[in-house]
Amino acid sequence: MNPAQHVLKGAIVTYQWTLRPFIGANCRFHPSCSHYAIEAVTEHGAVKGAAMSAWRILRCNPWNAGGYDPVPPRRPGLNRLSSASPSAGPPSISPATRPES
Repeated sequence: MNPAQHVLKGAIVTYQWTLRPFIGANCRFHPSCSHYAIEAVTEHGAVKGAAMSAWRILRCNPWNAGGYDPVPPRRPGLNRLSSASPSAGPPSISPATRPES
């Protein structure tokens, strides 16, 4: 887990222990928005997890019925950096297969 994820998770836990008791647990979804945020940051990283959490908080309003809304699993193969081979370069053309000019 990178430092940004630790900072975000720390901020969420701080919210859960300080502000939430005064505001009340009024989330329309299960898991709650703050638990969703922790899981999203852990599963998808700081940037995408924060974006997913913000979208979830925006949907938590009186006009939305709410209900069960888990964090979607990470889809394999979407991380371009981890799937790229460091030794893979552009394909080479051997002299035998090079087109004539």
